[in-house]
Amino acid sequence: MRFVFLIFLSLVMSNDIFSQSRQADREPYAAGRFYSANAEALRNDLKELFAGASKTALPGQVVRAVIVPHAGYVFSGKTAASAYLTIPPDRKFRNIFLIGSSHVMAFDGASLYYRGDFTTPLGKMKVNTALAETLRKENQVLRFPDNAHIQEHSLEVQVPFIQYYFKEPQQIVPLIIGTNNKNTIKTIADALKPYFTDENLFIISSDFSHYPPYKEATEVDNITANAILSKDPEKFLRTIASNSSKGIENLATSMCGWTSGLMLLYLVNNNPSLEFRKIYYCNSGDSRYGDKDEVVGYHSIVLTEKANPNAVMKENNSETVFTSEEKKQLFSIARNSISLMLNEKRRQVLNPAEILPGLKKNMGAFVTLRLNGKLRGCIGRFVSDDPLYEVVNQMAIASAFDDTRFMPLTKEEFKSVEIEISVIGPLKRIHDINEIVLGKHGIYIKKDFRSGTMLPQVAAENKWSVEEFLGYTSREKAGLGWDGWKNAELFVYETVVLEEK
Repeated sequence: MRFVFLIFLSLVMSNDIFSQSRQADREPYAAGRFYSANAEALRNDLKELFAGASKTALPGQVVRAVIVPHAGYVFSGKTAASAYLTIPPDRKFRNIFLIGSSHVMAFDGASLYYRGDFTTPLGKMKVNTALAETLRKENQVLRFPDNAHIQEHSLEVQVPFIQYYFKEPQQIVPLIIGTNNKNTIKTIADALKPYFTDENLFIISSDFSHYPPYKEATEVDNITANAILSKDPEKFLRTIASNSSKGIENLATSMCGWTSGLMLLYLVNNNPSLEFRKIYYCNSGDSRYGDKDEVVGYHSIVLTEKANPNAVMKENNSETVFTSEEKKQLFSIARNSISLMLNEKRRQVLNPAEILPGLKKNMGAFVTLRLNGKLRGCIGRFVSDDPLYEVVNQMAIASAFDDTRFMPLTKEEFKSVEIEISVIGPLKRIHDINEIVLGKHGIYIKKDFRSGTMLPQVAAENKWSVEEFLGYTSREKAGLGWDGWKNAELFVYETVVLEEK
């Protein structure tokens, strides 16, 4: 892998980088190298990549930025697709800022492409040339020659993803960073800050570690990603330096686009309403085309606006919102129910007149108990003729004392137990497992008199694929065996997950 990359870089440097500088549209350079140059083949490749990519739901959150890899599609395409899948495909952005770090030339600032559109085998990708010219005019740091884009692959490989995935036409603002001076990078971030809003999407194109062995790559890539999740630019810089000083075999860089990642961190500026989340990871050693001796790492990471603290679930096209007071009362009901059974051996009797109106709807719910982060009990109902408050009252006791996987909860454990309530939305019958979105959907499997379910968060916590989610539910919950779901009835449902803390 390292040998191939060095040959590629040598070819890039030996070519005439000014050959297209006068052309209005930026012609494809990576087509035929990193992705197919044939339009039909490219569409088919993208279709397969999105179909096979990990689907992560981010309910109630708005994706503000993504960090995606830019290697050949056979190596990193599914990782990139998994990040795009977190964004609604019908979302229309004012601009998509497409940002990468130069692999071709160094310069003390950033280069905006402003002469015309980007072209790929899928057609033209509109560049907001007016905005690019305005940014260049107003910011000296962005005025570097646009020939830095001509043979730069990192931005181009993202363009077919944008063209294929989004239903609405988008326009891009392509920017290449040519410096590793942190003060200059901060100046670039300051120039872009007025546009860092939820109307625009920022795409940071970067691979992670280059050329360490497989195991070491996995470890160092996780460390680097966690530094990004911290939202702390200085911690990120320290991590990059620390990785370099560890003497890891063949490690050339922790993140080839670290300057672009740093610029994003300066934009985030430790804003408490924004948070990073890792979506998917692999490296070139996971591809049938790569080896495990010298690999390149690929993370997909998204930056989101934090969800509204009041949980929201759409049910029959109307929003059900739990206020802070309603959530507080639900957890009080659950905790008091368990406490009475533990200490007085009796069930809690609730007065409907004292219950808040939003908790009186007939709804199913699961109550989950955790101790030191580990599952300690979980029992619930899908549907119910009882109001939600009464379901929680009953299921709290069942989870504490009737879950046959565990001994009954003790008084000592009760002092530290954490309670989670999952309110169940309506069941929907499906006939295609591609309709299942991991992290969003729970699944319910039914055949004859046997049935079983697992909540959405179970798949997310265990990082299962859709097939694994189905297999474990079929075998462990429905008693149908690993492949029993294949000739059973399949249902999905959504939940509102309420956490006590």
